[in-house]
Amino acid sequence: MYQWVLAFHVIAVICWFAALFYLPRLFVYHALADDEVSIERFKVMERKLYRGIANPSMMATVALGLWLLSMAPQAYLNQGWFQLKAVLVVLLVGYHHLCLAHMKKLADGSSDKTHIYFRVFNEVPVLFVVAIVILVIVKPF
Repeated sequence: MYQWVLAFHVIAVICWFAALFYLPRLFVYHALADDEVSIERFKVMERKLYRGIANPSMMATVALGLWLLSMAPQAYLNQGWFQLKAVLVVLLVGYHHLCLAHMKKLADGSSDKTHIYFRVFNEVPVLFVVAIVILVIVKPF
């Protein structure tokens, strides 16, 4: 059973990161858009990506991760690499919700962020995925 839960956890993580890589990229294009048709199109794309892929995959990632943890809590909770990974996941959930805040501001026209800000913001999930994968595979401590 463990391998099945782990497999679906990894699938959910991949889907979540796909959404977190693409959504801020849409913010870049949205911030650059200067016509109503494009702006409306980005609003729809962002909303559908967030609600249809990002949220469900985040929830599945967390739920399946907690399920894995419940199967062998002592194997994880006493490990430094796992504790740091858990902190990074909590921060990543915060980033996910920050994406929602940016999406809402872009949708109502109140965002003061530039496309340059969103280009940098778009790189944050890369740092998370690199750190998390290294922690899980290498288990440095």
